Amino acid sequence: MRELRIRMLAGVFVVAGVLSWAGARLWNSVGTLPSVPLAAPIVLAVIAVVLLATALSIRARLKAQRERRPEAKGVDPLMAARAVVFGQASALVAALVAGMYGGVGAFLLESLDIPARRDQAVYAGFSVLAGFGVIAAAIFLEHVCKLPEDDDDSNSGAASAA
Repeated sequence: MRELRIRMLAGVFVVAGVLSWAGARLWNSVGTLPSVPLAAPIVLAVIAVVLLATALSIRARLKAQRERRPEAKGVDPLMAARAVVFGQASALVAALVAGMYGGVGAFLLESLDIPARRDQAVYAGFSVLAGFGVIAAAIFLEHVCKLPEDDDDSNSGAASAA
């Protein structure tokens, strides 16, 4: 399984931001701009919390397993792989969504004197921050589930995720 690449996530964020900024300008010239929902940063924050809780749970289980505690529950490799895939998918979607709301927020910065647009800009800013939280939690989850490098492996430079 390949690791998340920060460069790719940043590229998705920037491309989505530029396209949504241009789309917001075009949409505003034609009519009214659709609003940024209040639920957007909340949903992204909930996903970040779920990813972080999963990572902390797996890390605690692995630590208990390494210390050979009698009450230690093992970590199912398939469950760890599913968690990593969920984290990677969440990070990609969060980069896309954060870029979209970042572009809309950048467009809304031009009209902060209008109270409704100011509120939308705040929601967009919180959505971007929550999206970054999802990305950080996904990278942490991937780090927790990463297998140690195997010296006997012919690909000595590559460590794979669970």
